[in-house]
Amino acid sequence: MRDSKNIPANKKFINKKRFGQNFLRDKNILSEIASYAEISEGDVVLEIGPGQGALTIELINAGCRYIHCVELDRDLESWLRPLESKHSALKIHFADAVRFDYSSLSPFPNKAAANIPYNITTPLICALLPFAERGLRRHIYTVQLEAAQRLTAKADTKERYPLGVTLEAMGSVKILRHIARACFRPIPNVDSCVIEISVTRNFELGADEGWNKFLHAGFRQRRKTLFNNLKGFNNLEADHVIEALGKMGIDAKIRAEDLHSEQWIELYKLLVSE
Repeated sequence: MRDSKNIPANKKFINKKRFGQNFLRDKNILSEIASYAEISEGDVVLEIGPGQGALTIELINAGCRYIHCVELDRDLESWLRPLESKHSALKIHFADAVRFDYSSLSPFPNKAAANIPYNITTPLICALLPFAERGLRRHIYTVQLEAAQRLTAKADTKERYPLGVTLEAMGSVKILRHIARACFRPIPNVDSCVIEISVTRNFELGADEGWNKFLHAGFRQRRKTLFNNLKGFNNLEADHVIEALGKMGIDAKIRAEDLHSEQWIELYKLLVSE
């Protein structure tokens, strides 16, 4: 991923496994990722884990209004600070992306693009979804293929899990392209792909802690029925759960992965939010 124009000659970077660092080095794919984001002059882009700045440069060249980059590893400062000095519409934030206070960003981003450290894929997306209400609604990420398959899993499949249900309820998520392992340094032992998350509705769900807890309760033990997982959650009585499922025409023996997102929302309204 190193770009000879941006790497200090006397600086040797050591990859840190604990940060999940696998740098995407293929310039054509980096350019595609920026293209997938459909960046226009008015866009403010958030990049997570810019690393040595390869994707950052592509985002700058795409012509957006402003870029915020959040990077955990301060050893990358000698790659990123020169970029920040050169481009007035670029701000580098050295922080933990999962715990970062995104509400403090100004101007606030409406798009996100990143080669996500794979060990934080789920918590990072969960951390960013609450900001759909403020306009952050388009996300382009490089993720592990296995994670993407869970995120895109439809109802009635074993790969279905809570975050995938939430993304379906809030819009859509799809795999845009696969990426060969050889395109990364160091070469990972997992397959990768680029995904697109588009948030178009139910913007409030991302910040709804009750919704998130309700979903996780439903998926708590996959071998159990949805009824058995939900009864007792938040002091729910068994009869109340049976009544709600019956009102929706759902068999009490159904499992969490079998429900569509619209059914989850209706069940949530019947049992928790009303």
